[in-house]
Amino acid sequence: MTTVALAVTDGMLHFELSMAYEVFGADMSGVADTWYDLAVCGPGPARVGRFRLEPDGGWDLLTRARTVIVPGWADTDANPPADLVDAVRTAHERGARVASLCTGAFVLAAAGLLDGRRATTHWAHTRALADRHPRVAVDPDVLYVDNGSVLTSAGKAAAMDLCLHLVRLDHGSAVANTMARRLVVPPHRAGGQAQFVTAPVPARDDHPLGELLPWVIERLDRSLTVEDLARRANMSSRNLARHFRSATGTTPLRWLLTQRIRRAQELLETTGDSVESIAAATGMGTATTLRRHFNTTVGVPPDTYRRTFRSTHPTTR
Repeated sequence: MTTVALAVTDGMLHFELSMAYEVFGADMSGVADTWYDLAVCGPGPARVGRFRLEPDGGWDLLTRARTVIVPGWADTDANPPADLVDAVRTAHERGARVASLCTGAFVLAAAGLLDGRRATTHWAHTRALADRHPRVAVDPDVLYVDNGSVLTSAGKAAAMDLCLHLVRLDHGSAVANTMARRLVVPPHRAGGQAQFVTAPVPARDDHPLGELLPWVIERLDRSLTVEDLARRANMSSRNLARHFRSATGTTPLRWLLTQRIRRAQELLETTGDSVESIAAATGMGTATTLRRHFNTTVGVPPDTYRRTFRSTHPTTR
């Protein structure tokens, strides 16, 4: 039996923890010859959300596990507990495979396991992870990253993607697919977390871009240039670029493209409009252009995205 240690201490997120427990603690007799021997490990009773959990053993048990799972860490502004970080580092040094779910990546980063490696976390925290740990190559667009002995997942439901990936590695696709059917989830999702990310906009009305951005969003069906945006904002193109970088972390053209993609996503979800019509409505011009940019940004073609996210009764305009 493969021992899986689930790290539990105060401040963990219960959603990701529950998903890991559901996968690695399941009864798969009759499906797999062997399954995981799951142990919940921690320094003592832990408060996880509104629940109180009693661990099966302490950090010494975790450091002897073959696979260590670190669920999401709630307070990403604070340093994770030193004893948790030390236990995760020791387990990896002893040869354990270590996987983080969602913001559990902050624990792995604090342990130095992500230095020089590609990693991901919930899209809302990727910038914080990159800023705090500059030696980590943070990828904000993927659902999970497999570096062999160190794995990280994006936020929330992406934890299930990584858990099923581990099952697939250990037991093969057939067993992983059976597990996925039991959980009523896809065995493998196409694309990355870019399809779930909301685009940032300034929150203050007095921001220099406060009036410009809503004006642009109302005119996404038009051909707009950086010069058009700068003229509307009554500033130079260079000054506009500086404000965009400060407010959104990206360039005006990249932000504009992102808004067009977001509008396309909305139309794919809520209408039965053709891809050609959506291309025109979002300023993409042609279906070919929309498909190219959509696939690059979201990670899946528009038709695949529509099948996944389309509402039950889309409207046709």
